Amino acid sequence: MSEKSILDYETVDLDDGDNSVVIIDQTRLPGRTEIIRLHTAKEIWDAIYLLKVRGAPAIGVAAAFGIYVLAKAIVKEGGSGMEFEDFYVKFRKQKEYLDSARPTAVNLSWALNRMEQCCLKAGREEGKNLQQVLDILHKEAVEMKAEDIRVCRAIGENGLSLVKPGDGILTHCNAGQLATCKYGTATAPIYLGQERGYGFRVFADETRPLLQGARLTAYELQSAGVDVTLICDNMSAMVMGNGWVNAVFVGCDRVAANGDVANKIGTSVVAAVAKHYGIPFYVCAPTSTIDLQTPAGKEIKIEQRPEDEVTQMWYKERMAPYGVKVFNPAFDVTDHELVTAIVTEHGIARAPYDQSLAQLCGRKR
Repeated sequence: MSEKSILDYETVDLDDGDNSVVIIDQTRLPGRTEIIRLHTAKEIWDAIYLLKVRGAPAIGVAAAFGIYVLAKAIVKEGGSGMEFEDFYVKFRKQKEYLDSARPTAVNLSWALNRMEQCCLKAGREEGKNLQQVLDILHKEAVEMKAEDIRVCRAIGENGLSLVKPGDGILTHCNAGQLATCKYGTATAPIYLGQERGYGFRVFADETRPLLQGARLTAYELQSAGVDVTLICDNMSAMVMGNGWVNAVFVGCDRVAANGDVANKIGTSVVAAVAKHYGIPFYVCAPTSTIDLQTPAGKEIKIEQRPEDEVTQMWYKERMAPYGVKVFNPAFDVTDHELVTAIVTEHGIARAPYDQSLAQLCGRKR
């Protein structure tokens, strides 16, 4: 019997009987595959903030499962006589708490808002009892996971149309299966190409300071049999300059209406280098990540992370002097002028993005 691969595990799942969200603890990878169960609001919040579950789509699904788990706990605590409005007050409080875990990834608030609207429609507009409300919330959360898999597959098909067999592809951070429920976003074309014998050569940036490219992307691509080479972040220009890269594929956590994209810190550097060498820079994004209410990237709130992620997190001993100032933004914004195209499940958007993105979102509706 073959050994189980990391790709054989569910990134995010629901155990309804145990009333828990089940995730891979990604802070333990690649050294140890640890499956953890999240029952309480604090456990779910911590898992999102501490990056035990990460990647915009996976965060969204985890949040949907999480608020459903908490809704069940509210009903159980309130007893059979609980009224919907009393339930909703507590539901709303838990929803806002989970939403505070990470500010940049729009999928977190998108998923929670979608679950809240589902709750209000069932309980307030349609007058369903609380058990029926829970059943509807369960169905919605499960559908969001299935939807994520369909979306990523479609992004993969659209992205695959932009490259050819044997191409060299560079990617940054982890926009793979570990960031979604299957396929990933930026890696979806790579996985589909692998299934069809395209023989891509992939270069994965290590992605400091949290090393998602080294710990996660290189790990899952290698597990899938992809020809992947790990490089330090500051090697991307040499790799591109050597002619080894035909396209860059990255994911993102939020797309502004003008096509500016917020993604893991360092993405804008890769985009600028790709522009210099005339290499197409593609952003793979589900339409749930497109935020038409945010006009431009400068309006996106950028999460600031703890300084110890830079000074000591991955080192046996601290590698920076005590007292040194540390700037540790989790994301940067890549200007839309550096983006060749934005690949979504509904098609490929190109400049002018304020028009093409609105059209894609309209097509989704």
